[in-house]
Amino acid sequence: MNEFDPNEACAPNGNFFGFPFSLEESHLVLIPVPWDVTTSYRKGASLGPKAILDASIQLDFFDFEIPNAWKGGIGTSPYEDSLPIKEISDFLRPVAERAISYQEKKIQCLPVGYSQANYAKDISLVEKGSEKLNEWLKSKCSQYMNQGKKVGIVGGDHSVPLGFLQALADNHEEFGILHLDAHADLRNAYEGFRYSHASIMNNVLQLDNVSRLVQVAIRDVCETEEELVAQSEGRIIQFTDMQLQKSLLEGHAWMDSCQQIIASLPQKVYISFDIDALDPSLCPHTGTPVPGGITFAQARYLLSCLRQSGKEIIGFDLCEVAPNPHTPDDEWDGNVGSRLLYILANTLLFSCAVKSA
Repeated sequence: MNEFDPNEACAPNGNFFGFPFSLEESHLVLIPVPWDVTTSYRKGASLGPKAILDASIQLDFFDFEIPNAWKGGIGTSPYEDSLPIKEISDFLRPVAERAISYQEKKIQCLPVGYSQANYAKDISLVEKGSEKLNEWLKSKCSQYMNQGKKVGIVGGDHSVPLGFLQALADNHEEFGILHLDAHADLRNAYEGFRYSHASIMNNVLQLDNVSRLVQVAIRDVCETEEELVAQSEGRIIQFTDMQLQKSLLEGHAWMDSCQQIIASLPQKVYISFDIDALDPSLCPHTGTPVPGGITFAQARYLLSCLRQSGKEIIGFDLCEVAPNPHTPDDEWDGNVGSRLLYILANTLLFSCAVKSA
């Protein structure tokens, strides 16, 4: 700590942002989860945590709203501890791709003689692997939480935070989720996968402790998802991208939308941030990019308003960051992801400081 100078270039030390905090010294532990099994358009999210880790040491750490933010105590669960999860992900990815090809009748992409029985076996393999991920993450998060630490998840595809949310449900009677995403992720077992990245919020809603799901920047949904929203009796509230942009185009302030979003949340809030909530120019290689979305400045302002609202932030995830698969030197996705991660981390730590004051 005495040797760390936030004004100088940071050396890679295995920690996000190159910060000097050990796990014992940390107030917030970031857990990389390199998982990317069921993404349905483009793979690459399993490389996101490493891309963010590599880019994060290039940041400057002065925060205009939170003096000495870097001193908050952001630690990192060793990336090496997550490598077994990546190995399972790498093994299961082609298994899931076979099952998807079978569903989509892409016979040319399947092994000769692939049948319904093979499909059922592949679906079962993916489900068992996903259950192992959930168990691993729940155990790891519970371990840190039992030590009095906060946790943030760095994905990986958007299926990864379920185990963390299960751990939070064991510790909080009621909380809401602020979900920023281009997609509603409310599908039931999308493409046959119970733990699909497109089913994360459907699975999360099985937790009775989640009293409210507030979705922001949603712009790519199916009819059954909107039927689920309509039948939720207010448990799910959407601020769609169309609605938000219409408000802006008609001359209303972004501040007004942010206030409405925050007013919809209960006192305890979990933030689930899929990078594709942003304009795709900020995340060009994410798995399922969609035109539209919010700007980086709008995301930062919303999180600032949330921080100032007095809500208690109990955890977060950042998912679906994926680097350029063709140009390894292109760090843009990791660069944007690392900056957003720093804002999310500071938002949570500020919330903790206010609560304990």
